[in-house]
Amino acid sequence: MPGLYLLGLLVSLTGMVVLDARFRLFFWRAPWRATAVMVVGVAFFMLWDVVGVALGIFFIGPTRLLTGVLLAPDVPLEELFFLLLLCYTTMNLTGFVRPLVARALARGSDS
Repeated sequence: MPGLYLLGLLVSLTGMVVLDARFRLFFWRAPWRATAVMVVGVAFFMLWDVVGVALGIFFIGPTRLLTGVLLAPDVPLEELFFLLLLCYTTMNLTGFVRPLVARALARGSDS
């Protein structure tokens, strides 16, 4: 079913947005900084993909789950949303873990 993978990515991104809004992990904590980090991260990985395609490392295999829309040769539209999800998940996880580590270190230094 074409577009199913994109739908899954969009549902997952929606979940990341909900978690971010609820716990103020990334965009809800510092929107401008988060936007800069997201743009740099996605641009880096998109460049990585383009180089990988040029070297013949990355390619699109046969699948019926993709929309068929290509951003560049062998770079499907879904790749952009996957990279957004990858960066957003990483930054939400960082935003979640950072206070836990800070509290643990503070408790350790109080002893």
